[in-house]
Amino acid sequence: MKLHDLKPQEGSKKKRQRVGRGISAGQGKTSGRGTKGQGARSGGSTRLYHQGGNLPFFRRLPFVRGKGFTPFNRVEYNEVNLDQLADFPAESEVNPESLTEKRLLRDPRNPVVVLGRGEIGVALKIRVHRVTAGARTKIEAAGGNVELIE
Repeated sequence: MKLHDLKPQEGSKKKRQRVGRGISAGQGKTSGRGTKGQGARSGGSTRLYHQGGNLPFFRRLPFVRGKGFTPFNRVEYNEVNLDQLADFPAESEVNPESLTEKRLLRDPRNPVVVLGRGEIGVALKIRVHRVTAGARTKIEAAGGNVELIE
């Protein structure tokens, strides 16, 4: 077999339809475009968002102003308040694992911050990623201690 012997597969190549070559050709006169109107004209196609006189979809949506940018390195914390720690027995250790067991964390993969809402009556050993100043004073006043995880 040589290069000049190569032929395409039978039926894989079709001749293109030549339009506007008389009625016997099958696509004569209007060349398959129907009669009159925008589609019959040359260059007669609509823009992508054209909806025939309706208000285009993207203009019907509510207007949203640019809110700047979302910082890609922002840290999302699991927030736990002091009143949620009331169920823990005295001298127990509060850490992300124990909080996950009590189902107090939204997403266990994120770091934990303790906030100062509510009061705490028992001494707890708290090991979390962040503690607010008000929460730290309440925990230490109850006899507990705070250790931060890096």
